[in-house]
Amino acid sequence: MTEAELIESLPSLLRERVEPVGSTHGPLGGEFVLYWMRTGMRAHENPALDVALSVGNSLGIPVFVYQGLSERYPYASDRHHTFILQGARDVAAELGERGIGYALHVERPGHRGPHLETLGNRAAVVITEDMPVEPLVTWTFALAGSIGVPVWQVDTAAVCPMLKAGRAFQSATEFKDTVGSSYSELVPDIWPEVEVESPAFVPDDLPFAPVHIESMDVPALIALCRIDHGVGPVPETRGGSKAGYARWERFVSSGLPTYAKKRDNPVADGVSRMSAYLHYGQVSPFRLAREAGRGGGPGASKFLSELLVWRDLSYSFCKFVPHHGSVDAVPEWARGTLKEHEGDPREQILDWETLARASTGDDLWDLSQRSLLVHGELHHNLRMTWGKALLKWTPNLAAALDLAIDLNHRFALDGRDPCSYQGILWCFGLFDHPHQPEREINGTVRSRDTRWQATMVDVPGYRRLVSRPLFEPPPTVAVVGAGMAGITCARTLADHGLGVRVFEKARGHGGRMATRRTEGARFDMGAQFIEVRDSRFKLHADAWRHQGLLAPWEGRFATRGPAGLEAVEGRVRYVPVPGMSQLCSHLAGGLDVATETRITELRRSGEMWALMAGEEVLGEFDRVILAIPAPQAAELLNPTGSHLATSAEEIEMSPCWSVMLGFSEPVAFEFDAVQVQRGPLAWVSRDSSKPGREAPLETWVLHASASWSEIHFDDEVEGVASSLLESFFDLVGSAPREPDVAFGHRWAFSRGMASTSEFAWQDEAMGLGVCGDWLTAGGDVEGAYLSGRSMAGLVLGDLAPRP
Repeated sequence: MTEAELIESLPSLLRERVEPVGSTHGPLGGEFVLYWMRTGMRAHENPALDVALSVGNSLGIPVFVYQGLSERYPYASDRHHTFILQGARDVAAELGERGIGYALHVERPGHRGPHLETLGNRAAVVITEDMPVEPLVTWTFALAGSIGVPVWQVDTAAVCPMLKAGRAFQSATEFKDTVGSSYSELVPDIWPEVEVESPAFVPDDLPFAPVHIESMDVPALIALCRIDHGVGPVPETRGGSKAGYARWERFVSSGLPTYAKKRDNPVADGVSRMSAYLHYGQVSPFRLAREAGRGGGPGASKFLSELLVWRDLSYSFCKFVPHHGSVDAVPEWARGTLKEHEGDPREQILDWETLARASTGDDLWDLSQRSLLVHGELHHNLRMTWGKALLKWTPNLAAALDLAIDLNHRFALDGRDPCSYQGILWCFGLFDHPHQPEREINGTVRSRDTRWQATMVDVPGYRRLVSRPLFEPPPTVAVVGAGMAGITCARTLADHGLGVRVFEKARGHGGRMATRRTEGARFDMGAQFIEVRDSRFKLHADAWRHQGLLAPWEGRFATRGPAGLEAVEGRVRYVPVPGMSQLCSHLAGGLDVATETRITELRRSGEMWALMAGEEVLGEFDRVILAIPAPQAAELLNPTGSHLATSAEEIEMSPCWSVMLGFSEPVAFEFDAVQVQRGPLAWVSRDSSKPGREAPLETWVLHASASWSEIHFDDEVEGVASSLLESFFDLVGSAPREPDVAFGHRWAFSRGMASTSEFAWQDEAMGLGVCGDWLTAGGDVEGAYLSGRSMAGLVLGDLAPRP
C-alpha cells in the first residue's frame, strides 16, 4: 500500500488527526511501524497509537513504541524528568498488557547518539504526536528530513482536532461558534481502540541499552543526566496514568459539582489539577470530557467549557501561530500601547534570580512564585496577576514575556504546553481588548495589580497552602562545609522548603573562595576567578551580573612556558565584587550557618545522625551532606560504614601554598595575571586589578605549583613566602623589594578529580551524601556550583515517595 492509501483507509475519527510531515509516493517497506512516543504517554484512547496499530495491521507488521528522554529539551530538570519517568513506568505496563513492544532510552553520559534516526530508517512509517510547541515541532521536521521514511504527526491532545479547527481564532466565542457543534461526535461513549494483531515486538538489535523501567531507580538515573538538578520533583503530583486518574476521580466526586463556584478561589480545593497529566498525555482528554459530561450541572458545564473550548483554542492558536513564544504573538494593539509606555518609570528592574526565588518583596507575587518553585503549579486566577506584574519589573514587553515563559516553563509541571502559552500571552493582551482608562506601564492592556488582587484573596490562607511541606514529616538536613558546593546545596534545599543547617569550620563562607581582609585590602586567597561555560550555571551568573555581584575581570592575561610570556586573549573571566567570598555570602542569605564549628564525628542516633563537635551534640538530622575535600569527607565517613568512605579515600588531592603581597608602590609588569607552567609558581595575579578591589595597596596573590607545595608542605610560612617572592620578581623582571604586607596560607587540599560522570555521591540507605568541585571535570567554581545542585537533586529525588 502507498502512504496515501494507508491514510485513506483509517477510520474517520483517526484520519482527521493525521498530518504527514515527511512523505513518500511508492509502496511502503520496513520491519515495523515506529511510534515515537513523547506527549501521548498512554496506551488507551490514544489516537497516535491507534493510527500506528491500524497501519501495522494493514501492512502486516508489528508496532514498536520508542520513548526517548532527552537532556536537551528546554528547561530539562529533575522535576520534569521525574514526572515523565514515573509516567513511563505506567505506560510500559499498559503497553505490555496490550501486547505492544516498548523500549525507553534515557540520554546520559555513555548513552547518547542518533538512535531515533537509526530506528526510523528501519521503519515503514514513523508516527508521533502533533504537539505544536518547540522544540517538538523542529525535532519532528528534522527527523522527517533525515530519514527516507514517511513521518506522520497525530493530534492526541485536542478534543477537536487542530486540523479540523483549521486556523487560529481571536476569541473563545469565535472558536466555540465555529467548532463547538462537533464535540458530541468527537467524544464517543466508548473509544474505538484498534486491535493488536501482531505479537509484541522489540528489535533484538536496538542501538541503545533500554532502561528497565520496572526496576529503575529514578533519582539515581536522573542524577546522571545533564539537566538542571536544582528544580526538584513534586512528590504530591506523581506522574503517570494511575496517579492522574486517581486525582481525576477524586475531583469528579468532590470537586466537579462545585467547580463553577470555587474554581477562581486559589485557597479552595476547587480545580482539577489535571493540566500536567494532560500535557504529557498521561490521561485522555476524551475520557475527561465524557465523564465530566455525565455529571451535569453548572460545575460540569464550566469544566467542559475550559476543557473543550479554552484548551482546544490554545492548541489551535499554537498550531497556526508558530511564533507563539515571541512578542509577535501579542495583538498589535497591545504591542503598540506597551511600546508607547516603555519609557514610564519602573519601581525597579529585577533580575531572574530575584524573581525565581520569590524575593521581590511583593507578598502575593512572591507567594505565587513560591507555589511554582516548590509545588510546580500556579492557580489560574493568580497566574494572570503574576504574569502582568512582570511588566513593572522589566524594561519592555519582550523582557516581561521572556521571563514569564522562563519562570512558568522551568517550574510548572504543565510548562511548555499550548495552554501555558495562552495563559501567559493573555497577561499581555491575547484574547482580550483595550481597557480604559489608560495606565502607566500597561497602557490599555488590562491591569491586575497585586495589591488589588490581595484584597480579593485570603492571603494568610494562601500562605499556609503554599508553605505546606513537600514531605511529611519534613526532613532536616545538615550540610558540612560552606564553600560554593555546600552553600549551593543548602540554598537549593532551603528554597524547596527543607530545614537546612550549615556547619563551617572557618570564620566565614567561601571555602577555597575565601577572601582575606587586612591592611585595608582584600586578597582572594584561593579561587581566582569564575568562568561560565555551562548553560545551567550561566542563568545564575547573568542574574548575579545584573545585581552587580559579578563583574568581568578585564585584566591582561598571559601564560609562561618554555617560549616565555605569551598573552592570552578571548577568555572571559568573572569575579565576585568586592571579593570571591561575596558570592557564597550572597547565596547564604537567610540560611542557618554556624561558622567556626568543626564537625569531628557523625554519630548514629536511631534513624538520625548526630553531628558532634568533640563531645558536644550540635543537632540531629535525617540527612548529612559533606561538602568538603575528599580526604576530610573520608575521615568523617569511615566510622559510619558507608560505602562513600572508600570512594572518597581513592581521591588524591594536591596541596597549594598561597602567598599574599601588598605594595605601596606598584609593581611594573605588563600583565595582571599569569598562569605559570614550570618552576615553583603556578599562578600570579594582581588582585587589585579586579573590579571592586580599590585599596591603598597594590595587591598580588601567588599560588605555588602542586609539586612544589607538596615538597614544601611542612615548611614555615616565612620561608615559603621568601621563596615565592623571589620567583615572583624573577617572573615580572623587576628588582626584588620587600612588600608592605606579606602573609601565606597553606591549602592542604587544593585540587583533585574523581574519575566519574557523577557530580555528587549519595548513600541513600544511610542518608549521607558528598559533593564538591573535586567531583567535576573542571574542578572550579562552576563545577562546585553544579555539584551542589546535583547533591540537592539527589536528596529531593530520594525523599520523593517510591512506587
